[in-house]
Amino acid sequence: MQQTEPAAAPKNLLAVGALLLGAVAIATSALFVKVSETGPVATAFWRVFLALPFLWAWSMLEQRERHRTCFASDRRLLIAAGLFFAGDLAVWHWSIVLTSVANSTLLANLAPIFVTLSAWLLFRQQLSAKFLVGLATALAGMVVLIGGDFKLSGKELIGDALGVVTAIFYAGYQLTVTRLRASVATSTIMAWSGLFTVIVLLPVALASGEQMLPATGTGWVKLAGLALIAQVAGQSLIAYAMAHLPATFSSVGLLLQPVMAAVFAWILLGEAVSALQLLGGVTVLVGILIVHQAETAR
Repeated sequence: MQQTEPAAAPKNLLAVGALLLGAVAIATSALFVKVSETGPVATAFWRVFLALPFLWAWSMLEQRERHRTCFASDRRLLIAAGLFFAGDLAVWHWSIVLTSVANSTLLANLAPIFVTLSAWLLFRQQLSAKFLVGLATALAGMVVLIGGDFKLSGKELIGDALGVVTAIFYAGYQLTVTRLRASVATSTIMAWSGLFTVIVLLPVALASGEQMLPATGTGWVKLAGLALIAQVAGQSLIAYAMAHLPATFSSVGLLLQPVMAAVFAWILLGEAVSALQLLGGVTVLVGILIVHQAETAR
């Protein structure tokens, strides 16, 4: 035991660093979407499409045999994961365009609440008192957060509503991935689900009449940044961290994402956060944290 502790400490420290860097990397995704030269769904398509070669390379390195055989037995869940992730990205990207980065990102992080509610409805899992407290807290924060947009145009309200819908899609993705991870590596899930995601997003983007191609070289750099920083680096770092850290610590660390997204939007895009938004946002984060703790205890 004494011989393993010195080696374990640096590994845990590395995992904590990976978790925080991953959360910051994913927090940049809303900024890239906000300044993209392509439409929201088209941006979602390019985000995953440009990341696919790296995801498949990761999958092949990590699961040299498994990635060739898992599809036959898990194809329904892998397709479902791709469909949920496509809905998540498409709806969230529209939410980012229509409302503030802070609101959109915070509301999308309500996914843990919908995961638990889905387990209650589908699998009859009991809801703990602590979860109900967290749910009430998050809902109160959401009312305060969205309440400020009643003074603005209907566009912001629609964007806020789409942020909540994003959380529902992401909850479906999380539930599906949870089932898959019992037998399939994370890299393989991301590779296969990413493939089905782009298959869904491409016709949707074309049918919507959105701008599909960037007008400038800078536009392509933005899409490449979104794919490499948010999709590849962010997801890979978090996947590594979650394999080496307790779920309680990981869930708390990932709450850095909406905070950093709001900070980036304030510094780089000039999106100021009002006192009302700050109060609502903090309340939502506290509610999500309580829900995470309730689920971990259960």
